[in-house]
Amino acid sequence: MRGYWVLSGAEAVENIAAAHNRSDDYFAVILDWKMPEMDGLETVKAIRDRLGEHVPIIVISAYDYSDIEDEFLKAGADAFITKPLFKSKMLHVLQLFLSSGRFDTASSIAVEKHPGLAGKRVLIVEDNELNREIATELLHMQDMIVETAENGRLAVDLFDSSVPGYYSAVLMDIQMPVMNGYDATKAIRRLNRPDAKTIPILALTANAFTADVGMSRSCGMNDHIAKPIDTEKLIQVLQKWMD
Repeated sequence: MRGYWVLSGAEAVENIAAAHNRSDDYFAVILDWKMPEMDGLETVKAIRDRLGEHVPIIVISAYDYSDIEDEFLKAGADAFITKPLFKSKMLHVLQLFLSSGRFDTASSIAVEKHPGLAGKRVLIVEDNELNREIATELLHMQDMIVETAENGRLAVDLFDSSVPGYYSAVLMDIQMPVMNGYDATKAIRRLNRPDAKTIPILALTANAFTADVGMSRSCGMNDHIAKPIDTEKLIQVLQKWMD
């Protein structure tokens, strides 16, 4: 994709209009809500005044947009995305534009929800902070409850101290300090509690070779999800083991 940026709402309006006049329209506009002088709402209105419904507008915000959603919808916004702005989330929204042309309502854009996953609690075990944030955000988009651990030892302790059935699944990284994913999985499976043998433990791994998959299965993991995480694959695997 070709990407361009500007620093203000006023500059955005002029830039978008100029692109339209030379028949090189933008596929979408990603617009911050909080900006000096001309904020996101004023910019949306100005774009619609100049170009009508011609260009899709995605509003991004670090704040909960539930209080402003109606106002932005009336002004002509097509979509909302909350910060932090992860690549996977942005790609998903842009793909929805490709498949549907436009969104029917702004509230429908963030992600396709899978009702069977909502409210389920998942433990993410990952030593990389950014990877934890990305996985957490993807699951929050499905209205799932997320807890995290930075290594396998902490994961075993969290699982062991929880009541049976508290977690619906564990997403387990393989290479971690203190205790790796293989050893953590074995430790969980050895615990004397009813769900230790049955809870789905899904490997998060950058190594998706046959030998690695075989190793994860032999230590008690149910399935594996390759990194970087593909949203659709993640949802498919979770549905397979949690329904």
